[in-house]
Amino acid sequence: MDLFGTAGIRGGVEDRVTPGLALTIGRAVAAEIRDRAASDSTGDGTDDAPEVLVARDGRVTGPAIAAAMEAGLASGGVKVLRAGRLPTPGLAYASQGRYGVMLTASHNPPEDNGIKLFRDGMEFSDDLETAIESRAAEDAPPAAWNEWTESDAAETLDRYLNAVIDYAGEFGGDLDGLRIAVDCGNGMSAPATPTVLRELGATVVTLNGNVDGYFPGRGSKPTPETLRDLRAFVADANEGVEAPGRDGEGFAFGIGHDGDADRIVIVDATGEVVHEDTVLAILAELYTDASDADDPVVVTTPNASGRIDERVRAAGGRVDRVRLGTLHEGIASVRADAAPGTEVAFAAEPWKHVHTAFGGWIDGVCSAAVIARLVADEGLSALRDPVTERPYRKVSVACSDETKEPAMERLEATLPDAFPDASVDTDHGVRLEFPDASWTLVRPSGTEAYVRVYAESDDVDELIDEVRSVVADAVAGV
Repeated sequence: MDLFGTAGIRGGVEDRVTPGLALTIGRAVAAEIRDRAASDSTGDGTDDAPEVLVARDGRVTGPAIAAAMEAGLASGGVKVLRAGRLPTPGLAYASQGRYGVMLTASHNPPEDNGIKLFRDGMEFSDDLETAIESRAAEDAPPAAWNEWTESDAAETLDRYLNAVIDYAGEFGGDLDGLRIAVDCGNGMSAPATPTVLRELGATVVTLNGNVDGYFPGRGSKPTPETLRDLRAFVADANEGVEAPGRDGEGFAFGIGHDGDADRIVIVDATGEVVHEDTVLAILAELYTDASDADDPVVVTTPNASGRIDERVRAAGGRVDRVRLGTLHEGIASVRADAAPGTEVAFAAEPWKHVHTAFGGWIDGVCSAAVIARLVADEGLSALRDPVTERPYRKVSVACSDETKEPAMERLEATLPDAFPDASVDTDHGVRLEFPDASWTLVRPSGTEAYVRVYAESDDVDELIDEVRSVVADAVAGV
């Protein structure tokens, strides 16, 4: 059974993430965590059933999937706490000290749903997901009838929002008088981000600000195309305004979220999307500079821009890269191997940020609050000024699944030979970094029959063409 991808289990509710699967996963989770609790038990007879908090996003299919999940957990003998509708980071926050199940397909279309599992504020590790898959394949039976539990309601949203407000208040400036446009995309940021920003003093105007599982306003994934209404709204409001977002006129910037509010996109005062790696670099520099550690580390992914390395180095830190979708494992790895004076100051991949001093989960609501405070203090243009934004491109080279591994083995030799001036990293594909801070990454797609080529350079078209030629030769030569 192959259930878990890089972000839990996702798929159509009619043929993949069905109520039947939710029931099976619920029982599997219950069996696994009960066994773990028993092995950790003091044996003094005072240990209670483990707690599992269950939440869902606003999808139409959420109530049925949640009911099945709660039935599986309760019949498996664990205590179920029903949190209702929450942003994913809200569920992650509330899972500290217990387990959590978030039922969401994030930015997928409305006919999909999904299951994400948390333990103490962190996504399940690969080992724990593998254990759940094994139990699900065996169709773990229910617990004895007298061990079944009755669920209770849990109020968690307000505690999470207040925690974000308190945390963001440590950075930047007051939001009093700052005007911000927020496109909630009919998702779970609607009861979260506008509330937080208003409590911090901002004036907030929302687009698609009601939760609606059909996502009628736009596609749930926030892209330059799906955010066109937000972009036009901000640009039009700022036309002819000298100080956008102040004195009751225009907007300082715009925010777009996905369906469960773990992703964030920033739109500038002209209505243009700020490159995700620039946003990442701004936050990475902030947290590195604020760290008291001798060795502050920013964890990111191989496809992330060299502009991040530049700003982190300028602030006295270093970057550690991990494969896509495994930020939580990268954080754990750095911490496990940490010498005295080393700490993870921040972790992120494009669109997704882990504010490690706040918690170990991806949190778009927290990002919105922190970025707003920074903009209030310095202005978005001033935040972007130190970041070198070179042209960026991504292309794909056709490659069958069985050809990917031998092709990548060839490329570990042929790419460095073709670019002898570059430094080479082969931990997650082949990444070349050049003396002028340009870089390229070649990695196999995990979901499609392609090898991906990423590049960032002042001469990005020339670099892409040269790298793509080497990749095509390697694929053809297998």
